[in-house]
Order: sequence, then structure tokens, then C-alpha cells
Amino acid sequence: MFAALYLPNFELQAALRHEPELHQQPVALLDDEASKATIMQLTPKANEAGVSVGMTASQGLARCLDLLIKPRARAQENIVDEILLHHAATLAPEIEATAPGICTVRFTSRKNCRENVERVVRQLAQLQLQVQAGLAPTPDLSFLVACLARPVLQIDHAESFLGPLPIETLCHLPNL
Repeated sequence: MFAALYLPNFELQAALRHEPELHQQPVALLDDEASKATIMQLTPKANEAGVSVGMTASQGLARCLDLLIKPRARAQENIVDEILLHHAATLAPEIEATAPGICTVRFTSRKNCRENVERVVRQLAQLQLQVQAGLAPTPDLSFLVACLARPVLQIDHAESFLGPLPIETLCHLPNL
């Protein structure tokens, strides 16, 4: 059994971690690695105001005058990744930092897997980190399940889970 711990909008969560009140405001995070700085992630309020990923800061502000533009906080991203790994290590000894904001755990025993993952999700929520967790027979499937979890989802039979999923689901997964 594998578990994937996934922090959606990882970079935005890291940047806003110490300002939880901003999660309810229109906020956009700029990707400073692009040749032209563009919005890479945003809060639901910013999305509702017509701001979208890929816009420049001025395009976002033209759609929402209250939009708060934040730069990426790479130091915070590193800290959040370390926090995620630390908590994942309490689940089982075999863990992998799969990608920024994603950690995969391999359980050697199925005993209390879901309960322990739910405990870690609650602990991370207390640290202002919203985690989605998926438990499944394979690592890739556990990641797919984590992307669809609200906040924890366990599947034991891949066929019954994957069969009814529309293929478009794969288009909405984060790029690794």
C-alpha cells in the first residue's frame, strides 16, 4: 500500500502560510522564472474576479483592482517541503520526496494506514497546510487518488476506481 501526500497550489500555500487571512482574499503568485513574469497560482477569490494563470500582473490587476500580487517565497517552499517530509516520516520508514509539495510513502503493513494518514493531514492543517492524501496499491495511483481526495481517499481496487473516471481527469493533474 502506498500513500501520496499532495499540497495543491504548493507554491501559493508556502507563500501564504504565515498569512492565513489572505487565503480568503484575491491573491496571485508570480512566476519569476518565466521570461515575462506571469501569474502561476491564485486564490479562489482571484479566480472568481476573472484573474487566471498565465496573465501578467498588470492584466490581473486590470480584472481585479484588489488583487494582491505576491512573489514566490522559495525559502518558505523549502521549509514546507521539509515539514511535509518530516510528517510523512512518521507514517513509515520508506518515503520519497516525489516532487515539490508531493511525498510518497510505502507502507509495509496495512494496519491503521488510513487512520495514520488522516492524523498527519490534521497535523499539517494545524500548520496552515492543506494536504490531500491518496492511498492505493501503487505509487502512481496513490498520486492520482490524492489529486481527487477531499482530503483523504483510499482505494483498494484500481479497476473499480479508474473505470468510471473520464479521461479528461488526467488533463487536470499537476505536471510533475
